[in-house]
Amino acid sequence: MANFLIIALCILAGIVFRKTKTLPKDAHKGINAWIIYIALPAVSFKYLPHITFTKELLLPALASICVWLLGWLYITVYKKLNPKISTATAGGLKLTSSLSNTSFIGFPLIMAYFSEKELAIAIICDQITFTILSTLGVITAIRSSQAQKLDVKMVVKKVFTFPPFIACVLALILPRFLDLSTLNPLVDKLASTVGPLALFSIGLQLKFGGWYSEIKHISVALIYKLVLAPLAISLIVIVLGITGTVAKITIFEMAMPTLLTSGIVADQYNLNPKVANLVIGIGIVLSFITTGFWWLFLTYSGLF
Repeated sequence: MANFLIIALCILAGIVFRKTKTLPKDAHKGINAWIIYIALPAVSFKYLPHITFTKELLLPALASICVWLLGWLYITVYKKLNPKISTATAGGLKLTSSLSNTSFIGFPLIMAYFSEKELAIAIICDQITFTILSTLGVITAIRSSQAQKLDVKMVVKKVFTFPPFIACVLALILPRFLDLSTLNPLVDKLASTVGPLALFSIGLQLKFGGWYSEIKHISVALIYKLVLAPLAISLIVIVLGITGTVAKITIFEMAMPTLLTSGIVADQYNLNPKVANLVIGIGIVLSFITTGFWWLFLTYSGLF
């Protein structure tokens, strides 16, 4: 219950602060900078050094990639069927449709519906998702930005200077040569700021005014993120005959709402941030209902 209350409190606090104009108009940009440059790298150093990779953990890794690829194709087809949609809006929809909130909403929901020991599987989904955002997500954002032209050197620079990506690489390499255990308390504290601050940032930017005019885009994105994406992974798992906890947690993680950081990237590249943040905010609210149905399906269907 505490996890659900934290999610609700942080978003509501952001909305209240915005409504009362307690903070400057662009306060969310400073918060987003902390998340990208400090908090997210700390998440990598908190979890990656402690993961023992096995063959069965390929499923959560590949599932995140599959959801991204299918989501990218899904929105590409949607844009072709609706040519009036701007490239920037399509780019924002690709980011918000194809990346799952596997950590600061996924983790507490897994602990609520399953148990804390299953977080080891969720961490794989989370790190692959952040890697996708750091690479393919940044490339998509650059290509979709009307203010920037795609340049190979610029893409490479953006990808390899994106702090979460650098942290993922270093978190995998450095522990093999150095004992970083003395930094664990610091890393834990910094990583714990991701969820509350990211949710608070979304609350600061979340405006439901005018949502009806964007309902088509929002619906298309959320139908994929909350229904079609986990359904696709479920079908793949069933066809491959994979069962057990790894299969259940992987599907459940793919049923999470949109990764909050994708909204931050959409804002940085001006990819219709209004729609992106509405997809994120409304998706979080709806996910409390949809994930309940997915838990029932995973638990009582007998397929997994």
